[in-house]
Amino acid sequence: MGQTIAEKILSQAAGRQVQAGEIVVARVDQVMAQDGTAPLAIQVFRQMGGKNPFDPKRVNLVIDHSAPSPTESISNLHKMMREFAWEHGCHLYDVGDGVCHQVMVESGRVGPGCVVVGADSHTCTYGALGAFATGVGSTDLAAALISGRLWFKVPETIKVVCHGPLPPGVFAKDLILYLIGRFTADGATYKAVEYTGSAIKELSMEGRFTVANMAVEMGAKVGLMEVDEKTWEWLREHGGGEFTAFSSDPDAVYAKVVEFDLTSISPQVACPHRVDNVSPVEKVAGTKIDQAFIGTCTNGRLEDLRVAAQILAGRKIHPRVRLVVAPASRKVYLQAMREGILATLVEAGAAVVTPGCGPCVGTHNGVPADGEVVVSTANRNFKGRMGNAKAEIYLASPATVAASAIAGEITDPRPFLK
Repeated sequence: MGQTIAEKILSQAAGRQVQAGEIVVARVDQVMAQDGTAPLAIQVFRQMGGKNPFDPKRVNLVIDHSAPSPTESISNLHKMMREFAWEHGCHLYDVGDGVCHQVMVESGRVGPGCVVVGADSHTCTYGALGAFATGVGSTDLAAALISGRLWFKVPETIKVVCHGPLPPGVFAKDLILYLIGRFTADGATYKAVEYTGSAIKELSMEGRFTVANMAVEMGAKVGLMEVDEKTWEWLREHGGGEFTAFSSDPDAVYAKVVEFDLTSISPQVACPHRVDNVSPVEKVAGTKIDQAFIGTCTNGRLEDLRVAAQILAGRKIHPRVRLVVAPASRKVYLQAMREGILATLVEAGAAVVTPGCGPCVGTHNGVPADGEVVVSTANRNFKGRMGNAKAEIYLASPATVAASAIAGEITDPRPFLK
């Protein structure tokens, strides 16, 4: 019987051939935790009798969710992470280095065929590099820290064929929002979603990260893409090591195969308070906004900031709107400075904050007031997601968010891109 990408990667990691539905114990290639999950993982590691991580060079601790620290208690958690990393020789990404999922893909340590567990649900981002990457809880991560192994149920795979090209003014974020709207939030629960088709192949790596990042928003365990020359080019540029790429066999067994024609879709918007509550921008255009946010592990990359700057160049944001921008990493921040992107955004009225997750998760740097409406490039809009359960959050592409910041209301970005 043929195998899917997910089955092949877990077979390699388990040391035997496996199929969907089996329970396996597999070695992990990298583990990651951020400041919202690492402190508990460290505590449990010690409670389990852990003395040293299985391999410090495969352990990554990232301070990004509340960075710089907004409170005394969080500062103490950050101190715990730093001291653990320094004591054991783990990789530490400190304040300003960036969002965990961006620094991980920039690190060159994650690539095709890897098994990666992260104490953050959007670890599935790395599937764009052909890795079996998934989020786990802090206690599971502690077990992986000690043993370098973890148990998995081998997931069935849903093959999603995306036919392109995408129309002008429609981006990777629109593609994945469209898919989530059709799958719904639990339409791929504990499945591996294998994205393929011309629309995926035509995306840049940054666009592919956006799509893989949101696989979990339809319930998926992982979101995977076949490795191609774009993947290898990204890895070469970021100092990637040697990896083994896998493709699904022609006779691989899928839970189902779903095809989508994306050649005529509009920009998409996820409406409060569910990521799968998706509408074409035309249906929600005119909705007044108070704040716009561009950033996160979904859309804070250089490509995203370039599109926003293209729209905002020579324009000003609406006088009643705040625009917050958080580059995804220090590297992205620096390159955006070199290209003049940040100057364009600031001149338009944006507030550029430290690379990190704060505005998205609602710890600081942009918590909305009661009754306010936010349009964001983030991946979640659950009630309270940005720090206030009495606010409303809409999700959209960087282009839609930038155009909306100018108009003061949710707006179709396509006229601004002509």
